[in-house]
Amino acid sequence: MTTLLVLGDSLAFHGPDGPCPADDPRLWPNLAAAALGGEAELFAGFGWTARDAYWALVGDPRLWPVLPRASVLVLGVGGMDSLPSPLPTYLREGIRYLRSDAVRRRVRAAYLRAVPALAGVSRRVALPPGETVRYLDRTLTAVRALRPDIPAVAALPSVHRAAGYGGVHHGREATARALRGWSASAGVPLLDLSEVVGDHVLSGQGNPDGIHWGWTGHEQVGKAFAELIGPLLD
Repeated sequence: MTTLLVLGDSLAFHGPDGPCPADDPRLWPNLAAAALGGEAELFAGFGWTARDAYWALVGDPRLWPVLPRASVLVLGVGGMDSLPSPLPTYLREGIRYLRSDAVRRRVRAAYLRAVPALAGVSRRVALPPGETVRYLDRTLTAVRALRPDIPAVAALPSVHRAAGYGGVHHGREATARALRGWSASAGVPLLDLSEVVGDHVLSGQGNPDGIHWGWTGHEQVGKAFAELIGPLLD
């Protein structure tokens, strides 16, 4: 049976009304796998960047048993890397560790209020393009150390219309350029998510948060990934 090992961000498991279980058949990894007559094994998290995917590969023992039977590696990360991140990641992620609960809630609320304005003046992104490529390459190298012939595919960042980021996505083009360069050198085909679901997102057909997709978007991406992966399996 064809098995897709998918390393993804929340776009892989978030639908029009919120997050879903990884085995929901409406999600794009499962739709892509079904179109190829197989199954998807999804490892993903909210806001995951290429660095988080690498950390999952080397640190999550639930993932390791999938490697020997995986038919293809799907690197569905990199898009969140390009989103505005006015605070350094270690400070933003550190909010969850603040005490007490009341302090944590106040700090988080203040941060969320500030992000739309700060996104327009700060050029900081969640992960710089060079680091995105470095972690993707480390992931690919680590997988192919065990599975030298496994095919792999990746994706260019999607688009968004999120008020939470002030509608700003200044990091997308630099990340896309870096990914295209890495794709050419590593021989990893790319799916341009902006071409597949750009209209879906920007016309407001997706989740009201302006980032995640509706079920039509998942169908479009699942179909496109299946078409990209199919010839590699042949």
